[in-house]
Amino acid sequence: MKLYDELKWRGLIKDEAGENLEEKINNGGMTFYIGTDPTADSLHLGHLSSFLISKRLEKGGHHPILLIGGATGRIGDPRPTEERSMQSIETIENNFNSLKKQVEKLFGFEIVNNYDWCKDINFIDFLRDYGKFFNINYMLDKDIIRRRLDTGITYTEFSYMIMQALDFLHLYQTKNCTMQCAGSDQWGNITAGIDLIRKKEGKEAYGFTMPLVTDKSGKKFGKSEGNAYWLDKEKTSAYEIYQYLLNSEDEMVIDYLKIFTFLTPEEIMEIEKEHKEKPELRQAQKILAREIITFLHGKEEAEKAQKMSEALFSGKVKDLTKEDIHNIFKGVPTFDTKDGANIIEMLVEGNVASSKREAREFVNAGSITINEEKITDENYIINNALAIDEEILVVRRGKKKYFIGYIK
Repeated sequence: MKLYDELKWRGLIKDEAGENLEEKINNGGMTFYIGTDPTADSLHLGHLSSFLISKRLEKGGHHPILLIGGATGRIGDPRPTEERSMQSIETIENNFNSLKKQVEKLFGFEIVNNYDWCKDINFIDFLRDYGKFFNINYMLDKDIIRRRLDTGITYTEFSYMIMQALDFLHLYQTKNCTMQCAGSDQWGNITAGIDLIRKKEGKEAYGFTMPLVTDKSGKKFGKSEGNAYWLDKEKTSAYEIYQYLLNSEDEMVIDYLKIFTFLTPEEIMEIEKEHKEKPELRQAQKILAREIITFLHGKEEAEKAQKMSEALFSGKVKDLTKEDIHNIFKGVPTFDTKDGANIIEMLVEGNVASSKREAREFVNAGSITINEEKITDENYIINNALAIDEEILVVRRGKKKYFIGYIK
């Protein structure tokens, strides 16, 4: 299977621009770029699909450039609903440096900053050298602009398309960059850059977009309750990513394997066959989690995340280390207790129960476990021997409500 056909099979090409793009992709030798603005100090799982496509193109003989938008990040890419909040210059610069370090480590791509060539362009030159090539009707017809006309769009946001087109032109002129790829929401900006190159240079450039990756309900992949799953393991642990991927929907997991792993089509088709026969084993989800975490953080981190997940699922909480517990239960309520405390007192003081009466009801109903040992005696006394590392109590109320207690 040639590279273009494989990208299509994996569902990674949506829109295309340029004559003979298929041939160009298959033949290798192109310099191309992807871009991201420094809106945060880490990439998240939602970014990963486009970066992995760039890695696939690199393996196919193309040269990738990552543009981190130190200039466009000061402006803000138009969102479908409302204008982005402006970040401070210090935040943008810090985010740029963090992203540069992260991408160099993970992907090894050449990195450029569009602030380097935008900072000295004055307003008159911007209008004369670039703005004159953009017809307002053309810009208004772009999807992201059209969707904002009813609610309103500022001139700053409106200018973002010209800035991104300017980037493509600059990289074409200085690095012979002839192709851009991005998520499908960037299609209008990509074609604007291709048009600018044609008008200014009389040359042809190329581009394609990838579908935005979502779950079956349409929510963006890598987002949960408004929070992103970050690629920086100090912000999101390998265990958290493992659990998120382990919970991938059966209907979507094979698509995710195509998009986010370097497993061959033959390997994925074999996994798909096994998944359809025994979906309850969640083997496809486990493989997805293993492959992504291994790529991001290494084999050891992937194995550790799997071990932590299996220990929790099987009730072997005492096999976990203090570090494991902190990773697994990051964000759950915590409380302090003392060696020799009565179980009822501990549950009330730790806000596991709202009153002694409720605490007794939980205990008598068998709803309380401590380090996966079910407690049914109202007179049970908390002691160090029960704790992990003589300190930590993993308290579970019912099936899913967790609390972490520390014996002081």
